[in-house]
Amino acid sequence: MSLAQAPPGGYAGPIMDIDLRALAPLLLLAAALAVYALVDLVRAPAVRYLPKWAWALVCVLSMPLGPLAYLTLGRAPR
Repeated sequence: MSLAQAPPGGYAGPIMDIDLRALAPLLLLAAALAVYALVDLVRAPAVRYLPKWAWALVCVLSMPLGPLAYLTLGRAPR
């Protein structure tokens, strides 16, 4: 089924019109940001506002805002 065809059930909505190859760089950037934040979190001696396990959950479950929140709010000054 090409992206231009509707599924057998009817209208698929505007999401079917998006070419996923165009989103690949953004998804790769979000994944890289999450990996960077998690590596920084593991190596950090201390973090602010939440325990490390909570920051890890925030980073994984709310990509890409979670890693950004950790890097701006959770990182302890060095």
